Amino acid sequence: MKIYFSLAALAMLATACQQQTSTPKMALENHGDTVAIMITSPTKYLLLPIQEDQPDVWVKLNTGNEAEDVWMDIRLARDYVDYYVPFKLGEGSTARVDVLHLPKEAMAWDNFQLSDSFDTTNHEYFRPKYHFSPAYGWMNDPNGMTYINGEYHLFYQYNPYGSKWGNMHWGHAVSSDMIHWTELDPAIVRDNYGQIFSGSSYIARLPKGMEGTDPFLADVLLPGNGSEGDFIASYYTSDNFRLERPLQEQQSFAISTDNGRTFRKFGAPVLKSDGRRDFRDPKLFWNERRNEWGMIVSADNEMQFYGSKNLRDWSYVSAFGDGYGVQPRQFECPDFFSLPIEGETSKTNKWVMIVNVNPGFWFGGSGSQYFTGSYDGTEFKCENSKETVKWLDWGKDHYAAVTFSCEPKGRVISIPWMSNWQYANDLPTKQYRSQMGMPRELFAFTSGKDTYVGQRPVAEMLALLSPASVELTAGSVQFSNADQPHCIDLDVNDGATFTLENGQGELVYFEVKAGRIIMDRKYSGIIPTKDFANETWSPVPELGTNSGTWAPVAQLCGKKATYHVQLWLDRCSIEMFVDGGKVSMTNLVYPHTPYNTIKGEGISNIKVSEIKL
Repeated sequence: MKIYFSLAALAMLATACQQQTSTPKMALENHGDTVAIMITSPTKYLLLPIQEDQPDVWVKLNTGNEAEDVWMDIRLARDYVDYYVPFKLGEGSTARVDVLHLPKEAMAWDNFQLSDSFDTTNHEYFRPKYHFSPAYGWMNDPNGMTYINGEYHLFYQYNPYGSKWGNMHWGHAVSSDMIHWTELDPAIVRDNYGQIFSGSSYIARLPKGMEGTDPFLADVLLPGNGSEGDFIASYYTSDNFRLERPLQEQQSFAISTDNGRTFRKFGAPVLKSDGRRDFRDPKLFWNERRNEWGMIVSADNEMQFYGSKNLRDWSYVSAFGDGYGVQPRQFECPDFFSLPIEGETSKTNKWVMIVNVNPGFWFGGSGSQYFTGSYDGTEFKCENSKETVKWLDWGKDHYAAVTFSCEPKGRVISIPWMSNWQYANDLPTKQYRSQMGMPRELFAFTSGKDTYVGQRPVAEMLALLSPASVELTAGSVQFSNADQPHCIDLDVNDGATFTLENGQGELVYFEVKAGRIIMDRKYSGIIPTKDFANETWSPVPELGTNSGTWAPVAQLCGKKATYHVQLWLDRCSIEMFVDGGKVSMTNLVYPHTPYNTIKGEGISNIKVSEIKL
């Protein structure tokens, strides 16, 4: 049985495809529970109408290859259309798109469109100026960040079929400076082993004398040294919720020999869970003590270490984390590296394990925790008690922070996802949703008897600053051209209170009190959810009850009369760094007009810079 589209729909299709030598046609065919959209003379894309508040239905391009054809979960429109997303139709003279679970009365059936292009022109007011965001679709965790042949590679969790979470692919962007990004096609796409969850990359090479060997067959692989023939080795989690529990999350291997433009997958996943449902987010590193590859994997409430000579055959080595850190929590997105202690002449580095937790952050939702200690190539030993909690950032919008491998200057540079799982799907944009934080250089320092990790804007960010035009009045500084991103430097006294404001009564409140620095966005503009303003926050009693986020500035920077504060403002975010990054706090804000005034008491030496892009 065939059901043909309405005349109005066909007229729309003909108009959209005037450049075709023959007019494409669409018809519906019933195949049991599945409805097939049959397309002759197909264009490049079938544009899918999306309604965000609807449940997913299944959609796939049916080429007849059951091993390769993959069902995607897509929120097709039933009552109205929020926006369209492109669905590639392949190169053949005909195309078949199968749809499952979409009711026959859904308006999507009369609103599919054919087109050879998809307009990605930005129409979002809150799109950031100097933070990476995808042209369209959903984005979360940064993945696989590495450097090779003059390019920084940012991969990330990506849904090209809607601006809510789902259909995880690895999106891809490249940059020469970590600020100006060029977005490329998705690098690793969802397959029949599951969604492509978080992971990591490292530059690898074949040993001398083995040139030309397939890396998937080599007995030994070595870390790359920048020579010809180096390739990107990537590990990611294949997450397949349709499998039995112990197999739902497994670690998969892929390589790229063309600077990340295409990847070849090993095939089936190579590292399986010991029976835990949560077993994901592999982080690769080179283990010099054992002269082999290391991998750290999130395994429910601990981290597990594995070792391999060839990136293919892995052996369990050790575990860390049982009972450590904030409770209760779920470990995710690990990172593992060493840092020298700034200001010390000792050549002994501290090892740092970043453990992103969700839930478990002190101010609600997701956050980035870390541990410091020693590592002998086999076991990581934390230098603190199990109850000690250290946060890499004290704002609500810093999560899944991981670092670049193979950074050419030897720096340890992190990029976080700038959001929180409490409200990430509800932020006030639709063309895209989510952005990355600015790149930050990590460093280790001591305060009192303890070791901490700070983060400061990379030198590439500082190079963009130039003096802004300001107007000084009693107790305030107003800066013009507020639509441009700005950086504000100021000194704050113990007891200071100050605000960032716009002309509409929207403001962000700051306070230095009782050894803490506070940022409160309760009146900052659009408040998407109660969790965004922390109105439902149930704090640990001894931490206080302020509705904002705060950091123990006296503990981390020392008890002082004055602290130096730097505020980086983009269209919808504020990133605060205190005393060179010993304290950082990252929060989203959605003011209807940009903040253009800073005023308060106990503040001095205010300097405003424009961020010239």
